[in-house]
Amino acid sequence: MVDRFHYGGQAVIEGVMMRGQKVAATVVRRPNGELVTNIKPLSSIYSGWMRRTPFIRGVIALLEALVLGVGSLVYSANVALEEEEEKLSSGSVWLILTVALAFGVGLFFLAPLFLTKLIDPYISSSLVFHLIEGFVRLVMFLGYLKLISLLPDIKRTFAYHGAEHKTIHAYEDGAPLEPEAISRYSTAHARCGTAFLLAVLVIAILVFALIGRQEVWIMILSRVLLLPVIASLGYEVTQFGARHIQNGFIRAIMTPGLWLQRLTTRQPDEGQIEVAVAALKEVLANEHPVEATQPVSS
Repeated sequence: MVDRFHYGGQAVIEGVMMRGQKVAATVVRRPNGELVTNIKPLSSIYSGWMRRTPFIRGVIALLEALVLGVGSLVYSANVALEEEEEKLSSGSVWLILTVALAFGVGLFFLAPLFLTKLIDPYISSSLVFHLIEGFVRLVMFLGYLKLISLLPDIKRTFAYHGAEHKTIHAYEDGAPLEPEAISRYSTAHARCGTAFLLAVLVIAILVFALIGRQEVWIMILSRVLLLPVIASLGYEVTQFGARHIQNGFIRAIMTPGLWLQRLTTRQPDEGQIEVAVAALKEVLANEHPVEATQPVSS
């Protein structure tokens, strides 16, 4: 019987992090070709009642992705650059996380607001104002993804992202965890963070429209303080869509999120799939030893 828990992860520098119920495993390929693994036990906050409670779990999942993601990226950077003796301190990791969050909020939530305010005198409807703001936000997001996808190092990371998705698809389909079997699966996955971010951008339009066209300081505060609410709604929408992806109507709604992953994933090579498989097997070995050595029946 297939485990109801949905495994997932993210790409890191020359590697993949897979997240299970109890542990997260990051596997990175050294410059000499060797694979190294880091196993991190998960805090109870990532598996407790809050992680299972609708709407609250969206915020917990976001914090989990940020904390685990940054930690895995730092580990992979140290390994890939052969600088494990000079690991970043926890303080540095949190500084990076804070700067990244501030950059994201400023670029994708405050900048679209200020740009739309420039033409505010020519907009008579509050709804139109928020639709334009949402359109600007979406264009900036797509442009950002397109620009970073042109960087060689990011291209390789996106290939590992594709390897992670293919491996999860194969696992959920009960296929053998072998490169030949895995390679035939899609690089797009309904539970991908890219689809989640798109849902957040769309839901933000609806939430901010309810706030209306207020004083600038009120709209600025709403763009910051309501982010956890929007993230929770986005998480629930994405998870619901993933569970009902076989429904034609739901799949049509989820399709833009799947299409968008063409920017954030690439076809991986066999070595990159090998890394993703190694990461998933490490998680399974810690949680379900039998499943780590044989395919799952669907």
